[in-house]
Amino acid sequence: MESRTILVTGCSSGIGYYCAKALKRDGFRVFATARRDEDVQRLHMEGFETYKLDLESSESIKEAYAWVMEQSDGKLYALFNNAAYGQPGAVEDLSREVLRAQFETNLFGTHELTALAIKTMREQGYGRIVQNSSVLGIVSLRFRGAYNAGKYALEGLSDTLRLELKGSNIFVALIEPGPIRSDFRKNALKKFLEHIDKENSHFKEEYKAKLKALESSEDAPFTLGEDAVYKVLKHALNSPRPKERYLVTKPTYFFAVAKRILPTRWLDGLLGRVE
Repeated sequence: MESRTILVTGCSSGIGYYCAKALKRDGFRVFATARRDEDVQRLHMEGFETYKLDLESSESIKEAYAWVMEQSDGKLYALFNNAAYGQPGAVEDLSREVLRAQFETNLFGTHELTALAIKTMREQGYGRIVQNSSVLGIVSLRFRGAYNAGKYALEGLSDTLRLELKGSNIFVALIEPGPIRSDFRKNALKKFLEHIDKENSHFKEEYKAKLKALESSEDAPFTLGEDAVYKVLKHALNSPRPKERYLVTKPTYFFAVAKRILPTRWLDGLLGRVE
């Protein structure tokens, strides 16, 4: 049987890199994309069909997707929207430009790529769109406002898209991980230092503890490996009836239930104690 084609974003490290390797091992034809030239070159050396894709650039999105279509004879079984980053900082310390940059990658670029894939999938009569969201698309935590907002928006678009694609044989699934072993904190630290004026912030003292957490090499409680995400990604790609949502890690299950059953004031008190 001909291998199914899947386009994966954010394959430089972490979840995207792990899943791209596992998908290839399991018989998928993987188009692995990354934003930086050096990562694309490394993926190429490892035997991937790979191309540069920067979600902040419409030109890059269109060029990369056109390349995938050329390589795959215009067919695409699935799109795994994995690429994203976290911009830490209190909401009042986020400039308009910094918030816009978070949305360009985590929402607008993802949306633009998804819209291209849907056109292909409608023409061929089938497809899978898997969005890598987060527990922070379910509940909010302090100093994660930019990331929270982007993931909440992704969840809203995905839920609407699922309704609009009903009966099309194109399935939309959300994966909602909690803490997963990756470079997420390291990359978030870079964004914090680059964009947040901590010395002139009301939260200057609290930021000191936040920086220690971002700099720590220790896993957060209940952290799982990337394989936990791949397990549910496989189900979303292979099941005749994939789930609308896949909760990954104990914190995601806990907070999903807590949001449904607790009064907002109680939930706020609980979330306010989470670092």
